[in-house]
Amino acid sequence: MGERKYFGTDGIRGKANASPMTAEIALRVGLAAGKLFMSGDDRRHLVVIGKDTRLSGYMIEPALVAGFASVGMDVRTFGPIPTPGVAMMTRSMRADLGVMISASHNDYADNGIKLFGPDGYKLSDEIELKIEALMDAGLDEGLAPSNRLGRVKRIDDAPPRYIEIAKAAFPRHLSLSGLRIAVDCANGAGYRVAPTTLFELGAEVCAVGVSPNGTNINAECGSTHPETLAAAVKQYRADIGIALDGDADRLIVCDENGKVVDGDQIMALIGRDWARRGVLKGGGVVATVMSNLGLERALKADGLTLERTKVGDRYVMERMRSGGFNLGGEQSGHLILHDHATTGDGLMAALQVLAVMVESGKPMSELARQFAPVPQLLQNVRFTGGKPLEDAAVKAAIAEGEAALNGSGRLLVRPSGTEKLIRVMAEGDDGALVKRVVADVSAAVKAAG
Repeated sequence: MGERKYFGTDGIRGKANASPMTAEIALRVGLAAGKLFMSGDDRRHLVVIGKDTRLSGYMIEPALVAGFASVGMDVRTFGPIPTPGVAMMTRSMRADLGVMISASHNDYADNGIKLFGPDGYKLSDEIELKIEALMDAGLDEGLAPSNRLGRVKRIDDAPPRYIEIAKAAFPRHLSLSGLRIAVDCANGAGYRVAPTTLFELGAEVCAVGVSPNGTNINAECGSTHPETLAAAVKQYRADIGIALDGDADRLIVCDENGKVVDGDQIMALIGRDWARRGVLKGGGVVATVMSNLGLERALKADGLTLERTKVGDRYVMERMRSGGFNLGGEQSGHLILHDHATTGDGLMAALQVLAVMVESGKPMSELARQFAPVPQLLQNVRFTGGKPLEDAAVKAAIAEGEAALNGSGRLLVRPSGTEKLIRVMAEGDDGALVKRVVADVSAAVKAAG
């Protein structure tokens, strides 16, 4: 596969108004992706565009719109809506392409462009490379004649439609009546839809992070700053806390004591509940190489498997589709419920957790203890040049570490997809050994880099 110039592990992302996140490059994305997804027949082609609440969305969106319209694609814009909402609406409106403008959990200075195919799934690496090739080719060819330019309309009811789809994922015989829920929407894309959905299902909602101003998205709030949610849970004496990230495709939960519950525990909770109810497909759960060994052991004890993929919710989704699984996700809180969504969805995942809470009558603190996590340590080692992982001393240190952990843990050494970093992660039953293995491998990488 060719070298990627613009696309990273989750679309194109970078500092707003600096390459690759400029209006010019956004225009070229619209031109290139529009050309690729225009099938050549005479019908009107459609692209739908959603965004989060970043100030730079006002710059990126019109540039994309201009690119799509200039190749003859009709455009529908939604305004602020969660990433999974764009994926759903792409399918619902029979669009040829869906676009989400967001840098997810990054701060407001960054932005990004995520693309979805007509089936509502993120595009494959191969298609992204085709778009890159078109972006760098002559863009004047293939422009629509002046009478075939795309028309642009704003669709105001996209968020309410997403709310209805989200509510339908909550069991009909249950209600959130009597529950007090603290929800932190990160001043992001879920700031209206998440509190409204919970309220309409009967909950008493205490919402924070619901006053976006263009620059406060993810600022000391949301899933990357769970301390804000924990404080809200205590302040409002809530039964549970729910935090989303900037584009609302990620979930972090707090129990009634303000203790954070990570994505692995939530996957175990939903997976076991679905297995009990006979609705879990594929005989297990799909997660990434970062998920805790404790999750794997807990699922195994229940006769379920844990399939691992490389990091990135797109790779989790690809494995789920190929293996017929309906539950997967990442430790960081990206949870994919394939019966309901084609990408990670923080609100949908929260509703599954709430369903277990309501049905069991148990407090979140009890439900959160699905397994005892084994000691896990991650260290990021910065390097300046070369390929440290090809260095003989680094290879030897990795081999020694794997031998030391043999049978009681695992070692994972991988390059970051976005920075000059080598990520060294080890986990195992012996915390001191884990610490030593990470220190030894990190030292070898440092010396080589």
